[in-house]
Amino acid sequence: MQQSVYVSITGLQVRRVWHIPTFWSHAIKSMVQARNAPGNISADARTINGVHHTLSVWTDKDAMRAYLTTGPHLEAMRLFPSIATGKVVGYQTDRIPDWSEINAIWRDHGRNV
Repeated sequence: MQQSVYVSITGLQVRRVWHIPTFWSHAIKSMVQARNAPGNISADARTINGVHHTLSVWTDKDAMRAYLTTGPHLEAMRLFPSIATGKVVGYQTDRIPDWSEINAIWRDHGRNV
């Protein structure tokens, strides 16, 4: 059995076409931050059915929260309501989901942000 990890899944949609450059600027900076954050095991992003998803895996929820509330990601969260909509889901697990499962997990268990 694999060691327990904390999985975070986001799915975001840009509100207007003119928000796309700002969205991607913040998304790229946040991804770089996540990949370099203490406790991060992996971080990746894909667009599925027009929704921009991230899948990040952390040693624990505290490590993910430390990332979430600092640096470029904090800046992105402050701007988010004006440029995008979406849902997030995070949970402790012994199994990292495959990308083929991400959209369904997000759709069925995500909370609106």
